Order: sequence, then C-alpha cells, then structure tokens
Amino acid sequence: MLKRFFCGSALLCLSALVVAHEYSVGQLEIKHPWARESASAASNAGVFMVIHSAADDQLLQASSDAASKVEIHEMKMSDGVMKMRPINAVTLPKGGVTKLAPGSYHIMLLGLKKPLKKGERFPMTLTFAKAGKTTVDVKVEDMTYQAASSSHEGH
Repeated sequence: MLKRFFCGSALLCLSALVVAHEYSVGQLEIKHPWARESASAASNAGVFMVIHSAADDQLLQASSDAASKVEIHEMKMSDGVMKMRPINAVTLPKGGVTKLAPGSYHIMLLGLKKPLKKGERFPMTLTFAKAGKTTVDVKVEDMTYQAASSSHEGH
C-alpha cells in the first residue's frame, strides 16, 4: 500500500514538471516556449514565449538545429501595413512581462530542416545580455493554437 502511494506521488510530481514547461536563468523566467505545427511545404516558422524579468536584460540571440538560420523579429504596423523585420535585441525591462507572440516580437526559424509536428519538442538556445545562455525545449502545438493571454502579460 505504501509502495503504491509513493509511486503515485512520484508520477504526480513528474506530470506536474512536464506540464509546467518553464525555465529560469539569471533573473528571468521563460514560460511555455512554443511553435505551431508547420505545413509540409513550409520552410519557415515562428517561436513564441513569455519572459518575466526581475532585472533589466535583453534577448540578444536564439539558435536551434531545427533550422538553417534563426533570427529575432518584430512585427508592427507601418503606414497601414503590417511589416516584419529582424531586430538586434528584445528589451526585457525590470519587473516587466515581455510576450513573444504572433503579430509581435517572435523568433523566426528560417529554412526548417524538417516539418514541425504537433507534440514534438526541439531545443533552442537563448542568449541574454546579462543572464547568459540557456537552452529551452520548444513544444510544437496544433496549427490553430493560441497561447492563453493574461491581463498581466504584454510588452
């Protein structure tokens, strides 16, 4: 009976870790890095996440073996047209929550080496000005996935 209890408790703890999908580096918390499943012919994809900052920092670079090239991008309206462009860094203000989301800041995978399939994960290394480097697992979600939004999240 006691053995069953401990096995059940261990499984419960393990499942909580799998669901959490959060990372900490320096004074940053990175929550749920994700990408959408790609069409078989797609050569590019976006990666998204939420970063909570307890200190000023910057996201400077991202890299992954999932694509030939990885860039940090920004999308914004210019003269009534939505434009996407690479940027050198994303500023992470102290006490702030920065959302990398569709239609905003995001990480662009250029030249996918294979299609992204729902349920898979792939590693991505993020480089921050102060916190340094950390590797996260990017979870591939359904093509229609939308991250839950919160009134406390924004950039």
